[in-house]
Amino acid sequence: MTVKYPLTLLLLAASAAASAQSPAYDHRQAFAPLFYTSNGNEYRAADGTPGPRYWQNAADYNIDASLDTVSHRITGTVTITYRNNSPQALPFLWLQLDQQHFREDSRGTATIPGGNARFSNKEYTKGFELSAVKVTQGNKQSNADYITTDTRLQVRLAEPLKSGASLQLKIDYAYTIPQYGIDRTSRMKSRNGWVYEIAQWYPRMAVYDDVLGWNNLPYLGGGEFYLEYGDFTYSITAPANMIVAGSGELTNPGQALSAKEQAQLTAAKNSDKTVFIRDSLAMKNTTATGTRTWRFSCKNARDVAWAASAAFIWDAARINLPGNKKALAQSVYIAENSGSSGWARSTEYVKGCIEHYSEKWYPYTYPVATNVAGMVGGMEYPGIVFCSYRSSNGGLWGVTNHEFGHNWFPMIVGSNERKYAWMDEGFNTFINGIATQNFNNGEYYTKSSVQQQAPRMFSKFEEPLMNTPDVIGLNYIGIAGYYKPAMGLNLLRNVILGNDRFDYAFRKYIDAWAFKHPTPYDFFRSMENGSGEDLSWFWRGWFFNNWKLDQGIEKVAYRNDDPSKGALITIRNYNQLPMPVIVAITQANGKTDTVQLPVEIWQRGDTWTFSYPSATKLVKVQLDPEGQLPDLNLKNNTWEEVAEKPVSAGTTATSVLQQYEKAVAGNKHLSDLKDLSLNTIADADGTEWDIVIRAIQPDKFYKEVFIPAINKTVFVLKAAGDSFYCERNGKETILTAAEKASEADKNRIFPEAWYLSHPDEVKMELAPETAMVNGVETNVVTVATTNGTIFKSFYDAKTGLKLRTIQLPAQESESPEIQTDYSVYKAVNGFQLPFQQVTMINGMQQRQQVKEALVNTHLTKQQLFKKTFQP
Repeated sequence: MTVKYPLTLLLLAASAAASAQSPAYDHRQAFAPLFYTSNGNEYRAADGTPGPRYWQNAADYNIDASLDTVSHRITGTVTITYRNNSPQALPFLWLQLDQQHFREDSRGTATIPGGNARFSNKEYTKGFELSAVKVTQGNKQSNADYITTDTRLQVRLAEPLKSGASLQLKIDYAYTIPQYGIDRTSRMKSRNGWVYEIAQWYPRMAVYDDVLGWNNLPYLGGGEFYLEYGDFTYSITAPANMIVAGSGELTNPGQALSAKEQAQLTAAKNSDKTVFIRDSLAMKNTTATGTRTWRFSCKNARDVAWAASAAFIWDAARINLPGNKKALAQSVYIAENSGSSGWARSTEYVKGCIEHYSEKWYPYTYPVATNVAGMVGGMEYPGIVFCSYRSSNGGLWGVTNHEFGHNWFPMIVGSNERKYAWMDEGFNTFINGIATQNFNNGEYYTKSSVQQQAPRMFSKFEEPLMNTPDVIGLNYIGIAGYYKPAMGLNLLRNVILGNDRFDYAFRKYIDAWAFKHPTPYDFFRSMENGSGEDLSWFWRGWFFNNWKLDQGIEKVAYRNDDPSKGALITIRNYNQLPMPVIVAITQANGKTDTVQLPVEIWQRGDTWTFSYPSATKLVKVQLDPEGQLPDLNLKNNTWEEVAEKPVSAGTTATSVLQQYEKAVAGNKHLSDLKDLSLNTIADADGTEWDIVIRAIQPDKFYKEVFIPAINKTVFVLKAAGDSFYCERNGKETILTAAEKASEADKNRIFPEAWYLSHPDEVKMELAPETAMVNGVETNVVTVATTNGTIFKSFYDAKTGLKLRTIQLPAQESESPEIQTDYSVYKAVNGFQLPFQQVTMINGMQQRQQVKEALVNTHLTKQQLFKKTFQP
């Protein structure tokens, strides 16, 4: 599943930066020998593989359901054949009734914040309405003795189900389809008809395993699913003008499809290029009446889902799998976003990511892979995923890639999502990054270093990864479930183990646990045995704790004070997380070297001195030059012998700002710019944003941020003098007086105009030396306002244009440092404006490209505050 809000709001809210100062490093705690709390056993072996007597139960499903598009209801009958492969007899069974989440009296309703929080109910239903529950043991069928407890159903058996025996449950049920199904199931009215995305649509068996027995955590909305494997046959009866797409393979194409559609489907199965099964014209001209039944089969799956609409355009292409096997990639989508930048490329994306994952990690196991366009922003099921119909370009690739990556985690490797989100979301996010780098020669790939990303892993909201998603705070679940575990795997692959050893061990883990139920300890053991390394120090620091990394250079000296006899470089681990060390060394003679030191150097303490065979003096020593480690304090990472260059004689802070005004406004003044409107496209972590900024001098401002992939405005800021209104994720946020003052300072159109015209309200200071920014020499001016806001700006020493601004946190503030680089200046109505910006906050990079800029259009207050995006 895709969760983006916490990441997005990191750039919009002032979340806390990680502190570089921390308790002293304790090497005994970091490398303590006792990590595993139990030994391997006959069910789960010590090497992380299933033991010789590993078992798991199984559930086969036969479902017949009908869709009523008038009342938006599903009526169905499910017959479950349940096999007890455990060594124990079972006196009762537990099932999951996830639709009960949408009842007004559910635990999910009570425990998720209201408003527009992602998992809160926007409407209520009656949940599953059960009309009959029958159990068949042997040849005897009887009415079941059962109770429901929130989202769970217990069947109390007349006779215990013996080890090795089977029984059948038959349940007649109905429910009303929620329009907003907490972004996992939904119905949406499109231009050409309703789109139904149907999931959690039948009672499902809970998992009984050797770890906990019955796994009965209630469905609260945040935690996803843990399900048994089995074979599914199911039928969907729907209006005849609808296309129905579901998990698995359509088994009655002769009854469900026209002769032309069958021919096009056959052509698609033999084509690497996308082939229309039903194009937009055929969709509009469909005149079928009555109902039609679609039958599907899905083998060795843990769940099935489906979608239906008369508005669907349908295309498909062949997937080429290892061993000369084939599957079908297909997409069903609506006309609203069917162009070449939108869903017309969906099947290409499906084919691309599945072929990559199949070759790299494990072959795709289902006959069909279907991408469905609808209201759901991003959700995964076996062989079918739901993605936002609004997604386009890199956003559509990203959500498609992510949701289909879930067919490996947790559809193939069946971990417990409800307890350990990181075992599917984190692993999936990790493989997504490699797939994006691989797809179409890196069409949507943006290089981002671990070093840059690390600070947002350790905000004031941080929590250890080893907790359930229903416990981890909503402000941190995106980090804990997705990004930090993915970064952890990247550290293992790129720094600690290397690609070859990591990939081999990771594949062995997937092979061993395909269609089985691993625990976190099974994963840890499997990776250690496959790679040949004791990684307990890493699991302990990264997964069980929030230990931070701060490596620094303490001293550079020479043997007998003679550089030709070798250098002695002392490094220190200032924080609790140990890591290998990468050191780049540059000598005065121009020779460069990279020295790599293993993590074991930290086993006896926090300081390590190593010798380097220098021939001349060292001019630079830098730790982690490529940014591969999550170091939170870069100030101590570099040692240099570089002569500082003073600013030109006669240069003052005021003269630098006046030069900037001349560069931007020419013969005018910055104050001559009365109003400004900017429409920009931004990208952060592969998520596309639309940003609108409008301003009227001197103190009126409007900003709106919309994310097409989730069809949502996530941020609004309005300012008029002392009046402020802020909205985050659809809910008003009350700003403190200090926050209002800070927003007023940082959102001025040209703050330099204010500084020059209000010298008594700011303190300006020119740095005595110039600084290099992206290879350009700059003059550095630091400005402190009376509101306590501090800005350090870097102006091109030759042209005067501003190249960078760093907003520094005030003393004792928890706000992060925000760095923005400006480039590609273009003239707009006599003023030079930067059309490209790159902002770094808490290690997260956001790139902005101005699409449209308007200056001095006599913008009115009504136009200023008019909302742009209407989801």
